[in-house]
Amino acid sequence: MNTDPDDGWSLVVPLKPLARAKSRLAAAAGARSRPRLALAFAQDTVAAALECARVCDVVVVTDDQVAAVALSALGARIVPDSPAAGLNAALAHGARTVRGGRAGARVAALNADLPALRPAELGRVLQLAGEFPRAFLADATGIGTTFLSAGPGVELAPAFGGASRRRHLSSGAVEIRLAGVDSVRRDVDTGEDLAAALGLGVGPRTAAHFDRAAG
Repeated sequence: MNTDPDDGWSLVVPLKPLARAKSRLAAAAGARSRPRLALAFAQDTVAAALECARVCDVVVVTDDQVAAVALSALGARIVPDSPAAGLNAALAHGARTVRGGRAGARVAALNADLPALRPAELGRVLQLAGEFPRAFLADATGIGTTFLSAGPGVELAPAFGGASRRRHLSSGAVEIRLAGVDSVRRDVDTGEDLAAALGLGVGPRTAAHFDRAAG
């Protein structure tokens, strides 16, 4: 993590209450295990982001108290989802919170379900994103978005959800096209996504979930 706030990125990570998170994974992970798996995803995502040399802090927007305690313990700053108006409102709120304390902050939104995230790959994405006022990275399907950035003085203007790649393009954000950053693109919504993430190699908390299941 970069400890110089003038030379690093603030990442905003949204996380809905665990009881409602990752509902499409119930068939693959089991209904009872799904909330724990969603938390493991978020923990591995936040831990990897904090290890990235270009990141100075991670703000998690959530009202889930279990997740807040676990992610705060990793070093994340927890911000309540006071708008309570969905994903994009939570991201905009997180960005405003960051800039309330650091007006010139470079801010990026990052999905909470990137359990295979590699700090070095995130660093490459952030390096290229810094060349544009706003930039985004499409997910592995090329339909959605896992990352959206805004430079100093530029509004984040998130449009996540569904076919967000098209919406972010239409909003004027530049699409980041980099090879070798699969871990930043591999969000997990379905059993097939989960298998792909496991193939890349997931973080320790997600891996431990499956180690326990196997045992």
